[in-house]
Amino acid sequence: MEIRAYKDKQEVAREFSEFLAERIASHKNYNVALSGGSTPKIVFDYLAQHYADIPWGNVHFYWGDERCVSPSDDESNYKMTLDHLLSKISIPKENIHRVLGENDPEGEAKRYGQLLVEKLKTANGIPQFDLVILGMGSDGHTASIFPHEIELWDSEKNCVVAIHPDSGQRRVSLTGRVINNAKEVAFLVTGADKKEKVTSILAKDGASKNYPASLVDPKSGKLYWFMDEAAKGA
Repeated sequence: MEIRAYKDKQEVAREFSEFLAERIASHKNYNVALSGGSTPKIVFDYLAQHYADIPWGNVHFYWGDERCVSPSDDESNYKMTLDHLLSKISIPKENIHRVLGENDPEGEAKRYGQLLVEKLKTANGIPQFDLVILGMGSDGHTASIFPHEIELWDSEKNCVVAIHPDSGQRRVSLTGRVINNAKEVAFLVTGADKKEKVTSILAKDGASKNYPASLVDPKSGKLYWFMDEAAKGA
């Protein structure tokens, strides 16, 4: 595990953008699972502004989770990525592999899980991303695996349907077997509301086992936490 703490979320965005851009430029076929949320939005804006000229044709984008809404819905992770990054860079359409949130959730989880088998190389008998980007909620959830459904993390499927604990919204999410099989995993975590869970997870205290984010432990050993000072605390 490597902890990279920065002054604020803008600095997190700058440093992570450099981290990602270097990898895209040095690999001819780089497969990334993207995250939704406020911090990735800032990252996407920074990438679009400062790294529009890198070889985006080298990268294939997937999503670690998606809300079961249409791609034009403001809650769609795909729409957020389209608005803040994809529409501002030159990337082949065939390199963008979105979760079809408008389709039947169970059927789409199965389809997307099979898509990963078909498109990605495998390691340990499981599809392998070069990089999985994750956020973390103030409740300790990651991707769309929430504490009340933490058992979904250990599913034998590549993708599952998760349910938001408050809204009841259905979401398609990668499972732990795929996330922990990635060559590299990077958390993007900002904001003081994350401090309590971050502290618990990094300390591996008794409460941390209740938080899905604590289960992120890639077989490769390459786990990065990009955080601002507010999230990391003292």
